Amino acid sequence: MRTSSISATSGRCLFIYKLRPIIYIILHLNIYFYHIGGSTLTDANDFIGMQTKQHHPYFDEMNTKNVTAVEEETAILKCRVKNKGNRTVSWMRKRDLHILTTNIYTYTGDQRFAVVHPPGSDDWDLKVEYAQQRDTGIYECQVNTEPKINLAVMLEVTAEVDIKDKISEPQYYDSKAARAKILGSTEIHVKRDSTIALACSVNIHAPSVTWYQGSSVVDFDSLRGGISLETEKTDTGTTSRLMLTRASLRDSGNYTCMPTGAIPASVRVHVLTGEQPAAMQTSKALRVARTKLAIVTICLLTLTAWQRFSFISHMTSVQFINSSFCRLQEAQLNGWFISRKHQQCSHQQNKWHRADRRKS
Repeated sequence: MRTSSISATSGRCLFIYKLRPIIYIILHLNIYFYHIGGSTLTDANDFIGMQTKQHHPYFDEMNTKNVTAVEEETAILKCRVKNKGNRTVSWMRKRDLHILTTNIYTYTGDQRFAVVHPPGSDDWDLKVEYAQQRDTGIYECQVNTEPKINLAVMLEVTAEVDIKDKISEPQYYDSKAARAKILGSTEIHVKRDSTIALACSVNIHAPSVTWYQGSSVVDFDSLRGGISLETEKTDTGTTSRLMLTRASLRDSGNYTCMPTGAIPASVRVHVLTGEQPAAMQTSKALRVARTKLAIVTICLLTLTAWQRFSFISHMTSVQFINSSFCRLQEAQLNGWFISRKHQQCSHQQNKWHRADRRKS
């Protein structure tokens, strides 16, 4: 019986020992998913390559975060991104959340903005030609990691006479300034062959409103067809509605509503071949993978704890049995010694009785 119990215990210990590499791998995978989870893992190479910090995009610490430019001159906002990989670098104007550029492409009707990116370099600098004082503000260089990383650069454009006597004062913007505003979300997803409907409102009676796709004016007379524009004058301003039927992948991009005499506004359009963006599908799949991984980890840890508890319980039982057996043996041995001593005493007394009888 004792031999079989010891064998069973040895088997359990061996099983737990064999599980150690599996538990180690599962725990490290779980930590990996929760620390960098959300990144799009396109293949096994991405999965392996992103496990170390040096494979993540990051901004060079030498980037300048404050830039001062003279009016009518060119301003350069520096952004150096290390380990960019296949990520996208964008410049956004913080004031109106306007996406100005994405990689080397410009998504604004203002031709003064462009990206300077020497081939093979890590530099993605924003160039602002003929800088104006209205360009003063914060611009963000963004990389579409998960979570997104961004570098804020403050641009201040001053008149030449003010350079020497420049005073650091907060910038204020008139909330009543003439500006356009996108009605609805500034980033929309539509299915291919459906209708794209964009609208913007202007808080003045703008003489005209022009729509841009990227840096090109939307051409209503193009061979594409299916494009219409409706402009409505109201008591409070102007509303412009742009519609594109039979959406195709070519219709994806940044659309800018640019009224005459007012600050423009932009909206990003994504035309999808499926029901969801690939990023959304990846995110959903990643959440499912996380959940499954967490369940497997909990099960393995529970199994390990149960095996350990069973092993400890069994060893405790064996120790209790051994202790009881030892106490029993000790009691039996003490009883034997007592009995033996009693026999010796009785034998001695008998000898004394026989000796007394002989004397008498």
